[in-house]
Amino acid sequence: MSLVPVLDVRGVTKVYGQGDATVHALRGVSLTVDRGDYVAIMGASGSGKSTLMNILGCLDVPSGGSYLIDGTDVGALGDRQLAILRNRKIGFVFQSFNLIPRMSALANVELPLAYGGVGAGVRRRRALAALDQVGLSDRVHHDPNELSGGQQQRVAVARALVTAPSLLLADEPTGNLDTKSTTDVLQILDRLSAAGRTIVLITHEDDVAGHAKRVIRLVDGQIIEDHRQAPVDGPPPRFLGVAS
Repeated sequence: MSLVPVLDVRGVTKVYGQGDATVHALRGVSLTVDRGDYVAIMGASGSGKSTLMNILGCLDVPSGGSYLIDGTDVGALGDRQLAILRNRKIGFVFQSFNLIPRMSALANVELPLAYGGVGAGVRRRRALAALDQVGLSDRVHHDPNELSGGQQQRVAVARALVTAPSLLLADEPTGNLDTKSTTDVLQILDRLSAAGRTIVLITHEDDVAGHAKRVIRLVDGQIIEDHRQAPVDGPPPRFLGVAS
């Protein structure tokens, strides 16, 4: 296991507004995530989990404290450096898929590589491999509107993986899916975790969090529970029940 954690959050606070309208979204959150861990961050609406997700994804900056990803202090980076870090270090999976409607699954998955300046041939090979990893080799030329919700989310997972990021950050990835599609996506995440991928999953569902190796609960911007369900260097708890 790497001595440098993938994520190192130290006393992070986030404050919105001023005076009577002040909202303390995060109140001194500290946590580390080691390489290969699979962490579910849980909390009700208003708990601060979405704010924490935005900070972990370098989409927002903390009001106080510090945040390091792979040993790099995010607070020391400018906007352009942050954009490069997001592209190279973080793979995002959102509840709403966020696919480009008039682009094929293959083109959608190639996008992060295109932004990163990767050549066309390498982009295509890596995107095809990522789509194969999520079981969509037969859908590479389909547009999003030709795919089911579950298939669209699998394209989004492939897009998140294609840059080989240090962190896969998934925000309510099953929130818009039916039961079968939810199972498919969680099985993919379980396999990725078993292969050593570092995953942080934002969810409010206990069944989804049950797949993670570690569960962190937030209430009113503070961590109230940090429970390990499986070792960092072992498979996730549901992996043995996953079909290959």
